[in-house]
Amino acid sequence: MKLYNLKDHNEQVSFAQAVKQGLGSQQGLFFPLELPEFELTDIDAMLEMDFVSRSSKILSAYIGDEIPAHQLAERVKAAFAFPAPVKAVSEDIACLELFHGPTLAFKDFGGRFMAQMLAYVSGSDEQITILTATSGDTGAAVAHAFYGMKNVRVVILYPQGKISPLQEKLFCTLGGNIETISIDGDFDACQALVKQAFDDEELKRAIGLNSANSINISRLLAQICYYFEAVAQLPQEKRNQLVVSVPSGNFGDLTAGLLAKSLGLPIKRFIAATNANDTVPRFLGNGEWQPNLTVSTLSNAMDVSQPNNWPRVEELFRRKTWRLTDLAYGAVSDETTRAAMRELAEMGYISEPHAAIAWRLLRDQLQEGEYGLFLGTAHPAKFRESVEEILEQTLTLPPELAERAELPLLSHQMQADFAALRAFLLK
Repeated sequence: MKLYNLKDHNEQVSFAQAVKQGLGSQQGLFFPLELPEFELTDIDAMLEMDFVSRSSKILSAYIGDEIPAHQLAERVKAAFAFPAPVKAVSEDIACLELFHGPTLAFKDFGGRFMAQMLAYVSGSDEQITILTATSGDTGAAVAHAFYGMKNVRVVILYPQGKISPLQEKLFCTLGGNIETISIDGDFDACQALVKQAFDDEELKRAIGLNSANSINISRLLAQICYYFEAVAQLPQEKRNQLVVSVPSGNFGDLTAGLLAKSLGLPIKRFIAATNANDTVPRFLGNGEWQPNLTVSTLSNAMDVSQPNNWPRVEELFRRKTWRLTDLAYGAVSDETTRAAMRELAEMGYISEPHAAIAWRLLRDQLQEGEYGLFLGTAHPAKFRESVEEILEQTLTLPPELAERAELPLLSHQMQADFAALRAFLLK
């Protein structure tokens, strides 16, 4: 598999190199040189396969012979050791629940697959430092995926006071090879620090720097697989008019869905669903890229004004000669998010803010004869405080959260200052 740097097309690397390197020069994202596409008969046969077998075939189409098929299948089986069920919410809308993994969020798929890939492509004595920024769920998924892994140090930056208390507990109570830093700033400030670190060649060499954000191609490819799993669970008559609404912050999840479509998965259209941090909806509306300052919302994992993965979306549309005007979009206020959560509860489905935004836009934009699917990206209990307040009911904590809820936080605190972060990384 060859990948090229979106900012320097002359920089081309193997899959293994892209996994280890994370970003290209000038902070450029890696993108597949070849865009594989399955025949319709292949797609039909794949939708009859089990999740792991199908996922191995999808990933092989991108990775090629860099990893032998049987080795890849073993790694996929270890990574995807939990289901992604589709739950009906109403007659014409269902939720793809991606929160049944160890950290109760969709990031478990990408985080665990990346850990498997990094272990495979790295030398046994190679020291690696994984530096990543999180707006809530990435941190936990990455921390748990790499916890206790030999020769891997994980450093996670997150915006102080801007993720839910239980999100924080999930990854800031582990210790060991997992180090967490609470940054005085928003997610974009955390992300900017990560990018600065990747621009520092001396630092990169000294600590073997890598990233586990959705900028890492292994995480992105893993996320393609659950779109196929969703369609496989739908009756045949509902597959041909499928509309998928994706809660979007850094836009990795939407990128993966679009790559699934480019492989041949029959998805009629996507809805890019955001909160008040609406850079992309405004861009799709008026053609002007004008990020505002990030604002804090109920759906904190989507509090991103400069989404990292957007260049990949644009590149895919260019390569496939698709029209960006065909990408549906919408931005939802906190007030409307609360109302959506209450409406869903009245229908018998308990949801958290991110999925509720995706559902609301899907409900509003779904046309007659279409079938809608929205992504449930995190377990409602990860946002217990806001969900309980809005729905006026008590949530039972799943064991994964209950066992960490009372543990002390082990985080460091830091200003959004690269010199301080650099010193911390080199210590």
